[in-house]
Amino acid sequence: MVEYINHNRNVITEPIYPEVVHMFAVNMFRGLPPSSNPTGAEFDPEEDEPTLEAAWPHLQLVYEFFLRFLESPDFQPNIAKKYIDQKFVMQLLELFDSEDPRERDFLKTTLHRIYGKFLGLRAYIRKQINNIFYRFIYETEHHNGIAEFLEILGSIINGFALPLKEEHKIFLLKVLLPLHKVKSLSVYHPQLAYCVVQFLEKDSTLTEPVVVALLKYWPKTHSPKEVMFLNELEEILDVIEPSEFVKVMEPLFRQLAKCVSSPHFQVAERALYYWNNEYIMSLISDNAARILPIMFPALYRNSKSHWNKTIHGLIYNALKLFMEMNQKLFDDCTQQFRAEKNKEKAKLKEREEAWMKIESLAKSNPQYVLCVDPSGLNSPVEMETDGPFIEDVQMLKKTVQARALQVIQRSEQSFIILILILILIRCGRDLAHMEKDDPRHVFRSFLFSICTRATVFVVMS
Repeated sequence: MVEYINHNRNVITEPIYPEVVHMFAVNMFRGLPPSSNPTGAEFDPEEDEPTLEAAWPHLQLVYEFFLRFLESPDFQPNIAKKYIDQKFVMQLLELFDSEDPRERDFLKTTLHRIYGKFLGLRAYIRKQINNIFYRFIYETEHHNGIAEFLEILGSIINGFALPLKEEHKIFLLKVLLPLHKVKSLSVYHPQLAYCVVQFLEKDSTLTEPVVVALLKYWPKTHSPKEVMFLNELEEILDVIEPSEFVKVMEPLFRQLAKCVSSPHFQVAERALYYWNNEYIMSLISDNAARILPIMFPALYRNSKSHWNKTIHGLIYNALKLFMEMNQKLFDDCTQQFRAEKNKEKAKLKEREEAWMKIESLAKSNPQYVLCVDPSGLNSPVEMETDGPFIEDVQMLKKTVQARALQVIQRSEQSFIILILILILIRCGRDLAHMEKDDPRHVFRSFLFSICTRATVFVVMS
């Protein structure tokens, strides 16, 4: 049947349409099995084997026949729209969560053909894909078809007319950009980056919100994800307009300075590869006066302190390029960096002196018990926190004196309570052995009552 419909003309008549759609529906629209790994580690296409559909030989024939039906020169959308409606599309979209990549590939092609031929369904298809993305981002963080949806959207975005509609801009800012924060980004990142770049090629004014959003979602502890962000950022810089670059260059290069300083050598290496991109270097050269002061401290420090020798070579290359761009600016940055280092040394010395004064003040306090560490590792001078200055020392001195006075008062109060309790115990013991008509019994009872009230008063105060 597949070959017949493929090689013959005028075989798709009007009565065929409902039969073909019904045949596809009864064979394809089914409940998918539960995920093989619903709460475990994310699927890695390079390491993990996908779960394949056992009935695939049968399903493949149905998909192939339906695709030939849609692609046939005899196919008439005006007739088919009676049967391929919103309900049909909704059920088709639900199948994208299949774990079998072969089925998702056929679904991608099928949906793309339907989107191209049925103009009345386009807005509905985009809306339903948006809803799937929203659930994926904010609720489940699990869906097998995100990469395929993004691949379809990449070709759709490519066909958007200019100027872009507000609906499409909202889709970029509210749907595509938040997809960057999902932990399984690696599964669909190439397709996502392609969609973002397509938008920027259509409308360069979207560059600033896109770059700001990327910096907002920038990973802090996931180095492989950070490398993905750097890859995407370079793709964006390849198409950025110089006027838009000026708006984002300062926060952008502050983030690049952090990446250059990363102990993960792949992150630092990927960031330093930007200096091998001719277009990016031309943008840097035009704005060196603002970019070099941001990058210079990170480059200079890591040229000596980074553990990886490859990074040293890449940093020397970047510094050399900066020097060739503007020798005077480079010398000014060097002088400024040295002045900052001298300031840091002076501040460190002042901090050490302040800690020494605190230590001597603590030793002079009679309530202070000094614990000496023979290794000297716990010396106050070697603490890495910001140290106090002279006014802090004076304030600390007053606090120590007030605390010492409180300790003395509490000690006196505790001693009084102890004496009263001892008297109470003695009176109670005597009362237990005396007769009520004994004259001493009245005195002991009176004393017992007075001591009880005194004890309560002291404790409450």
